[in-house]
Amino acid sequence: MNSKIKNILFFIGLASVVVMIVTFDVSWDVLWSDLCHAGYWLVAILLLWCVLYLMNTLSWWLILRESGPVNISFLHLFKIVLSGFALNSATPVGLLGGEPYKIMEMTPVVGVQRATSSVLLFTMMHIFTHFCYWVTAIVLWLFLKPLNVGMIILLTVASVFCATGIYFFLRGYRYGLVVRGIRWLGHLPGLRSWAQRFAASHEESLHRIDEQIAALHSQSRRSFYASLLLEYVGRVMQSLEIMFMLLLFGAAFSWMTFVDSILILAFTSLFANLLGFIPLQLGGREGGFALSTAQLGLTGGTGLFISIICRVRELFFTSLGLGLMKLYPTKSKV
Repeated sequence: MNSKIKNILFFIGLASVVVMIVTFDVSWDVLWSDLCHAGYWLVAILLLWCVLYLMNTLSWWLILRESGPVNISFLHLFKIVLSGFALNSATPVGLLGGEPYKIMEMTPVVGVQRATSSVLLFTMMHIFTHFCYWVTAIVLWLFLKPLNVGMIILLTVASVFCATGIYFFLRGYRYGLVVRGIRWLGHLPGLRSWAQRFAASHEESLHRIDEQIAALHSQSRRSFYASLLLEYVGRVMQSLEIMFMLLLFGAAFSWMTFVDSILILAFTSLFANLLGFIPLQLGGREGGFALSTAQLGLTGGTGLFISIICRVRELFFTSLGLGLMKLYPTKSKV
C-alpha cells in the first residue's frame, strides 16, 4: 500500500513539474539570457541550497536522536529530506505530499509512532521559524525603512498574524497537537464521523505521539533549541540567494543589501505561503517578488529576474528530489 501511495505522490509531483515547465511565462530567449546573466552566481545559489538542505537534515536528525537510536545514515536521511521538500513544492497543499512521504519512509526504520512524531516536530520547527523570520523582517522594517499609512497597516496585520502563529506553536510544543488536530477536523463538514472513529480507534497511539512531541521541548531543551537555531539560521541564510542577484544588478556589497534581501524574501514567502494550495505556488511567488521589490524602490525587471532564477533553482531541486524517490528505498530495521 505504501508503495502505491509513493507512486501516486511521485506522479502527481512529476505532473506538476511538467505543468510548470510548459506554462513558464517567459520566452526561452529571456530564460536563457537570464541564466547567462546569472552565470557563476547560479552555481553559488545551488551550492547554497545544498548547505540549507543539509542543515534541515541535521535539524531532523537532532529531533530523531532524542527519541531513540537513529538507524539510518545521514545521507539517506538527506535524500528523504530532499524528496520530501520536492513533494511539498510540487503537490497541491504541499504538506499533504511531503510529510506523509517522510512518515512512510521512516516507519520501517523507527516505527510509525516515532516516524510520525519526528516528522511532525520537524515540520513544526520548519514552519515555526517562518513566523520567527517574518517577525525579524517586521522589526528590521520598523527600524530601518520609511513608514507610511499603508505599511503601518500591513505591518500591524502581519504582527498580529505572527503573534497568533507563534502562540499556537508554543502551545503545540508544550502539550502536543495531534489529538487537538483530530478534534479540530471533527468540526469540519463531512469529517465529524471520520474524526470520531479515527480518534477512538487510535486514541493510545495519538496520545503517545503527543507525549513525544511535548517531550522534546520539556525534557530535551538542548536538542530543541539546536534544531530551532539550525532552521532559523538556514532561513536567514536563504536571503543570500536574493543578495547574490541584487549584486548582479549593481547593488553594493553591504549589510543594508543583505537587509533588503531579508525583507524581499520575507514578504515574498508570506505571499507565496498564502497561496500554498497552488502547485509550485504558480504566479504567487512571482507576484510576491514583484510587490516586495517595488516596495523597496527596485525595478520590475529586478523582481522578474529574481523570480525566474528562484524558479529555475526550485525546478532543479524538485526534479532531483522526485528522481531520488525512486532510488535507494528504505529498508526495514524495526
